[in-house]
Amino acid sequence: MLETVLIIVAALLIGIGGGYFIRKVIAEAKISSAEAAAKKIIDEAEQKANSLKREKELEAKEETHRLRSELEKETKERRSELQRLERRLVQKEESLDRKISNVERKEEELRKKEEQNQEAKEKLDQLYQQQLHELEKISGITSDEAKEILMQSVREEIEHEMTMMAKEIENQAKAEGEKKAREIVTLAIQRCAADHVSESTVSVVNLPNDEMKGRIIGREGRNIRALETLTGIDLIIDDTPEAVIISGFDPIRREVARLALEKLVSDGRIHPARIEEIVEKTRKEVDAQIKEEGERAAFETKVHSLHPEVIQLLGKLRFRTSYGQNVLQHSIEVSHLAGIMAAELGLDVNLSKRAGLLHDIGKAVDHETEGSHVQIGADLAKKYKESPIIINAIAAHHGDTDFNTLEAVLIQSADAISAVRPGARRETLEAYIKRLEKLENIADSFEGVEKAYAIHAGREIRIMVKPDRIDDYNSVKVAREIVKKVESELEYPGQIKVTVIRETRAVDYAK
Repeated sequence: MLETVLIIVAALLIGIGGGYFIRKVIAEAKISSAEAAAKKIIDEAEQKANSLKREKELEAKEETHRLRSELEKETKERRSELQRLERRLVQKEESLDRKISNVERKEEELRKKEEQNQEAKEKLDQLYQQQLHELEKISGITSDEAKEILMQSVREEIEHEMTMMAKEIENQAKAEGEKKAREIVTLAIQRCAADHVSESTVSVVNLPNDEMKGRIIGREGRNIRALETLTGIDLIIDDTPEAVIISGFDPIRREVARLALEKLVSDGRIHPARIEEIVEKTRKEVDAQIKEEGERAAFETKVHSLHPEVIQLLGKLRFRTSYGQNVLQHSIEVSHLAGIMAAELGLDVNLSKRAGLLHDIGKAVDHETEGSHVQIGADLAKKYKESPIIINAIAAHHGDTDFNTLEAVLIQSADAISAVRPGARRETLEAYIKRLEKLENIADSFEGVEKAYAIHAGREIRIMVKPDRIDDYNSVKVAREIVKKVESELEYPGQIKVTVIRETRAVDYAK
């Protein structure tokens, strides 16, 4: 058993030793083969490296040669460019030298000419002083006096030109202003055409026959006395056939009396009790009519939010006349005119129409209250809480106070347009003639006026001046002074045109 183990151990040792030897031999053989392969690879790599090195060296030599050639070419080009620039600089320097020489030569010439000019100036100054001395001796005046005469002549010429220019500018401004104003006023009048009925202080009631006069008078005149007492109006029963005249200053009372009498005549029952009943009933009807007229005026002019008392006052103007012109219709027309002109001028249309409608409100009660209708109207406007603009327009529409707004100026203009248009008002012949005579006397009072004529119903005055006393430019001054005097001394509706005429006539006869 032991031997077997030893044999096995010995076999194992032999096996291990043999395997080691074999593996060592095989490893050495592989190492030798690997070294030979590595050497071969190294040799090949060295050959390739040498070959690549030679190729790169050749390429580097070729690139170096190419770069050197390009550098030499570029250097040559730059050298030639520098040479060209040098030549140009040399040429410019030569040109600059020539120019400097020319400038120096010209400066020298200018210096010589300046010296010559200075000498000539000194000679001219001497000659001027000699001539001035000779002129002073010949004329007998000094140079300062001659300057003063010349300045005076120039001053007069400038003043003359300034007057001409001022006249031209004034004429142009007047023409443009008149044209624009004419357009606005014409448009306003065209758009506001109103019919007016002339009123008076008497009314006539037609009767069916003359027997009715006795019934109106009544037994011992009791009927007529009752009617006059209840209405406050005078009844005139004369020889006028089939008519009774009702006379009274208060137009409302006169209207009540007229309507009441017409109803009594129509009814036929005329006695004091019936008269009292009819008068009372008629008075209520007239009050209702007054209210309706006031509301109609407000509606027609589109003026709203008026106090009821103001409406009543407007209605009363229906029975009020001024120079034959119905005051309510006049107020409506002024309202329309003011509104149209305000629209053209860019002002407050509603405010202007309201002020135009209320501008104569004082005439509704001017026979009951002390003071002018202007002041009464302004007080009424304050009482019924109208705006300050409307109060000022009412107070200033006849020039009693200053204008605070443009709307107030429009009310005055619209009032004048409505009043002075043909047929609007009646004027007595005596007052008309006096106004024309006063207008002509004002013009005749100026020095140099030969004759003055009032024409166009007093809307224009033509003045003939003496041509040897007043020249063309003083004619403008005379016209302006006459206008100022007319405005300060004469009362008139609308405007008055003043025309000054200057002419020279040469007359001779062939024989």
